[in-house]
Amino acid sequence: MYARQMGKNELSAILEAYLLTLYQQRGGSLVKAAPTFKPQLINSMMRLDALLQNGPTKGKVRARFTYIRELGQARIFFFSGQDASQVVGATASLLLEIDEAQDFSAAKYAKDFRPMSATGNATTILWGTSWDSTTLLEQTAAHNLDLEAQNGVCRHFAYDWEAGAAENPHYRAYVEAERSRLGESHPLFQTQYALRPVAGTGRLFGPAHLAQLQGTHPRERQPAPGALYVAGLDCAGEEEAEPIAGGEFQPFARRDSVVLTLARLTLASALDAPGVQEPQLDLVEHYAWTGRKHRELIPQLVVLLKRVWQVRHVVVDATGVGGAVASFIVGALGEQRVTPFVFAAQSKSALAYGLLAAVNAGRIRHFAADGSPEHAAFWQQARAARYAVRAHQAMTFDVGPAEGHDDFLMALALVAEAARVTPLRRATGHPQPRR
Repeated sequence: MYARQMGKNELSAILEAYLLTLYQQRGGSLVKAAPTFKPQLINSMMRLDALLQNGPTKGKVRARFTYIRELGQARIFFFSGQDASQVVGATASLLLEIDEAQDFSAAKYAKDFRPMSATGNATTILWGTSWDSTTLLEQTAAHNLDLEAQNGVCRHFAYDWEAGAAENPHYRAYVEAERSRLGESHPLFQTQYALRPVAGTGRLFGPAHLAQLQGTHPRERQPAPGALYVAGLDCAGEEEAEPIAGGEFQPFARRDSVVLTLARLTLASALDAPGVQEPQLDLVEHYAWTGRKHRELIPQLVVLLKRVWQVRHVVVDATGVGGAVASFIVGALGEQRVTPFVFAAQSKSALAYGLLAAVNAGRIRHFAADGSPEHAAFWQQARAARYAVRAHQAMTFDVGPAEGHDDFLMALALVAEAARVTPLRRATGHPQPRR
């Protein structure tokens, strides 16, 4: 287990080149697999080809069928680990490698790849970074640590980012900037750099997150002169809307509400990276409507966004019937100021990571308590929000049906996305004089 960008793939290529060179007269085979052929195995083949175009092996390597490299009598096979791949029959007499094993199917490995090393009882190496305790890599690591405890033979090797930082000051500076940007407790920093697995499920915001979210600035009923505002709009489907008279916000209604969250956007210096500035969001207002028809609500939304708050950018939930709302708002404000957002597995995962990065780094603050139902609903959802991790480092988040709604939570995530996509000038520090 190597922290991200610490040379794992280069070490793998060096080992492959060494074994192919050593066994080019006697013969033997290696197998390397990864979750995908393109780009993961393509990159692996390019690294190996570059190493073998040197010294005594230059010009002697043969490529066969795009996925085989041969040097004399020795060869290496590159196979995709996708469920549909046909790989049965290959033999790994010298070495079996599974790259990015935290994303590799444990069932595919056990059925199709693990038996490849049987004939020669070849060494198997699983390469990767951490994710959660259910992955093939973490399960293998736990097994190897158990064996080590029994006989003292080390089978598990882990090098977190500090090992790379001790050797490379540029790497140290980069990872420290990532820690500042994401926050040390962010799942990506914990898994990719600290090599600590995350829990499969849990509360999205812990006590520290909730404390960071709590601001002291007052709620703003109208924009401040010269301030810059962004917004996030979560749309309840019309089929979810209850026939409530007037369409005003009903925090205890059975269905979600349409929620518009506005935030004042400024630039703040990153704590661990002098000269780098990141967007700071001060949430200043929530609008919420329950049971309001979209056709009746759209004109009011346009007035609020375009005339009242004059938002620089708004991200609109365009999932399902929300697509019509997003289309109208794009037409009224223009494509440069509106980003339609469709909730799907991949996009929602990216939204979750972006929200956590902003909260971890203390870049989002909610207005002070004002006794309003909107304030109460926001904090109830923030405390109740849960996350779950999926395969391939995907994350989902919501509020469980038994604990209420997640409309304010989603509007929060969308306004964080609006801050991310809004073009702003960022300070880069003073340029150093040319020597």
